Amino acid sequence: MLRPIDKYFIEKDEPIRSCLQSLREYILSLDNQHITEAWKYGMPMYCYDGKMFCYLWVHKKFKQPYIGIVEGGSVEHPELIQEKRARMKILVIDAAKDLPLKKLNGIMNKVVALYEK
Repeated sequence: MLRPIDKYFIEKDEPIRSCLQSLREYILSLDNQHITEAWKYGMPMYCYDGKMFCYLWVHKKFKQPYIGIVEGGSVEHPELIQEKRARMKILVIDAAKDLPLKKLNGIMNKVVALYEK
C-alpha cells in the first residue's frame, strides 16, 4: 500500500511528475542529516530539524510545479514570488526543462543558512 506522499507524486501527469520527483530528490540531497520528508497539510513537506522548511506543489494558474519556501520572506531573489502570502515565497519551475540547478543552489543555500543559525 502506498503512503499518501508517494501517491501524491505518482498521480501527477508527465512532465510534472518527473519534475516533482527530481525536486524531491534534490531537496533531500541538500542535507540528509537535517532535512526530512513529511506529509503535512495534504502535501509533501520538507523539514529541517523538525521545522517546516519547504514544500512541493503545482501552481493552479501557471500549471507548473513549484517549491514553496516557508521562510521565503527572509530570502531575496528576483525569481521568488510572494503573491498573497505573508511569510512564504515560491519558485516556479518549468516542468518541460531541466532543473535550474545553479538557481536552485543559490536560493536553497540561503534558505538552509537561515535554519543553521
